[in-house]
Amino acid sequence: MTDTSAVSQDSGTAAVSRQDLRGAMFASVVGNTLEWYDFFIYGTASALVFGQLFFPVGEDPLINTLVAFVGYSVGFFARPLGGLVFGHVGDRFGRKAALVWTLTLMGIATFAMGLLPTYQTAGMLAPVLLVSLRILQGIATGGEWGGGVLIATENAPPARRGFFGAWTQSGVGFGFVLASMSFYFVQKLPKEDMLDWGWRLPFLASFLIFIVGLIVRFRLKESRDFRAAEESHKIAQSPVRDLIRNHPRVLLLGVGVRLAEQGGSHLMITFSVAYASFVGAPIDMMLLAITVGMIVDSLMMPVFGALSDRIGRHRVYAFGAISLALFAYPFFLMLGSGSTLLIMAAIIFGTGICHAAMVGVQPALFTELFNTRVRYSGLSIVHEVSSIIVGAAPLIATALFKAYRSPVPLAIYMGVLCAISAVSVMMLRKDRNVGAVTQ
Repeated sequence: MTDTSAVSQDSGTAAVSRQDLRGAMFASVVGNTLEWYDFFIYGTASALVFGQLFFPVGEDPLINTLVAFVGYSVGFFARPLGGLVFGHVGDRFGRKAALVWTLTLMGIATFAMGLLPTYQTAGMLAPVLLVSLRILQGIATGGEWGGGVLIATENAPPARRGFFGAWTQSGVGFGFVLASMSFYFVQKLPKEDMLDWGWRLPFLASFLIFIVGLIVRFRLKESRDFRAAEESHKIAQSPVRDLIRNHPRVLLLGVGVRLAEQGGSHLMITFSVAYASFVGAPIDMMLLAITVGMIVDSLMMPVFGALSDRIGRHRVYAFGAISLALFAYPFFLMLGSGSTLLIMAAIIFGTGICHAAMVGVQPALFTELFNTRVRYSGLSIVHEVSSIIVGAAPLIATALFKAYRSPVPLAIYMGVLCAISAVSVMMLRKDRNVGAVTQ
């Protein structure tokens, strides 16, 4: 049984044919995979090489990595701008138009990163250019998620929205798998070659990915719900203004709901690579474990999405947040054990169960908070404001570990994020005013 208090009741929308639904799902998953590959390779590069190549502020590699994560975090602060701009575009002119623009911006920024001079060659100009391109990545990503989700959820049967919506999140997971695997093979090069030119290959390869992504998106059909809104002349003139003025409580609760999923993924994926290097765990093993974990994560997302269709979004999401809070301390202990089996188990359980239970439910949960007129903007604001709050999670975690050299503060930090999300999702379920957004 779904959470009917928050289910959008947009009417007058005809059923989508199976062929069109398959096409929408394929475009959504492939597009998200390619877009998020571009975004994630920056995070992996920050953990492995950017500290040395672009931010060599000292002899301590931990300090260099810390500064590199500052640049990584900048992308998250730029994402709300992208959410506002492309949310407006998506609600006014269509989901497809917004998605073509986000992919184009991301493709240009990522390819250009592979051509940048390093600090040794260009001095301070190098990190300035890198961070500037990271800002463009953030803007593109800020507009991407909402559109990718809506192409699936607005075409899916309401009773199966959790299942179909979860596949869009699988595209995010597959994007990370591609990014992780690209660096897994590149870091096999001799160290001098890796630092000289090897790190550039994943960024330059994004050009081919960009071309494939554009072909997929130009062939994409507009979503059923947006077409219906156009036909009935229900397009909002200022969707962002309407949301902020009339529905601030729903927006705030939505942001709180997402903190555990977003912050947890940063700590278990991006920061864990740096953490492994700090405690002496093999980097290639960590990259392999993360790759396997994200594959499991991506496959489990539709399972939890389908489960949410039966027992409710809030129950499945709360399970993910609470289980991650309980697993936080064991997670870091297992990473520091040096055991291949324990490292693999930590990543697989943390991502494939705890994280998947939350991220797989998000598309349907957030779609059902807003009606078609303001939905793209609503999803984007919730998604990207939370990104600002926890976008610096790898930076905070690195600083905590540098100060205490212990996993305890890291577990406490993750636990606090999970507690906020668990409380927020239960409040969202009990808040009877939520349904007003969907009327």
